[in-house]
Amino acid sequence: MIRVTVWNEFRHEKMEPRVAAVYPEGIHGAIAAGLKEHGFAVRTATLDEPEHGLSEEVLGETDVLTWWGHIAHHEVRDEVVERVWRRVVRDGMGLIVLHSGHFSKIFTRLMGTTCTLRWREAAERERVWTVAPGHPIAEGVPAYFEIPHTEMYGEPFGIPQPDELVFISWYQGGEVFRSGCCFRRGRGRIFYFSPGHESFPIYRQPEVIRIIANAVRWANPTPVTPGKLDWDNVPPLEPLPGWHHS
Repeated sequence: MIRVTVWNEFRHEKMEPRVAAVYPEGIHGAIAAGLKEHGFAVRTATLDEPEHGLSEEVLGETDVLTWWGHIAHHEVRDEVVERVWRRVVRDGMGLIVLHSGHFSKIFTRLMGTTCTLRWREAAERERVWTVAPGHPIAEGVPAYFEIPHTEMYGEPFGIPQPDELVFISWYQGGEVFRSGCCFRRGRGRIFYFSPGHESFPIYRQPEVIRIIANAVRWANPTPVTPGKLDWDNVPPLEPLPGWHHS
């Protein structure tokens, strides 16, 4: 069974009654409930827990991590970001970055770019188009579906060219956005999916949860030959006069 940790900064729900009314169990609770219905072993973690709920032990027991953050990216400790980065790049843990997580420390580090975008809050309609219907993340997803009310994210989106583009979104105000992007970094697979503003019940929409569940399966680490990777200072393969291990 795939082991998923659903991470959420869990601040809007505590500070804003309108958000708590939409997600009384927290955004992490809604996502976790949806993923459990898809058969995953799910745990949650939040910003204000010790080590942000992402200790070495927790990450060691996580196959795929989902990430939702917005107003407290700067509060995520750098040593925890480093820990997550190592698990993704070196160990192959999958990472699903959601909505405003595009500005998280872990995503910007993995992308190496600004990850900036255009945005607007107008409760407008979003039409999500499946542009790679043969991709595993698109399994069971219709050619398009609509989200009645959402926050607009628009191009240009300051990310590297995705390895695969699975979804694009059109908004009622006229903008478009690369809303479902796949990346590979080292051994790890990363999926960015933009729908999911805190003020709207987007994580209760079946199509959205199905996409996240499909992404979890896609990002689940693939088996590798056991053994330590030589990432550091290594001896020469052939005799090398004068060489010594520093």
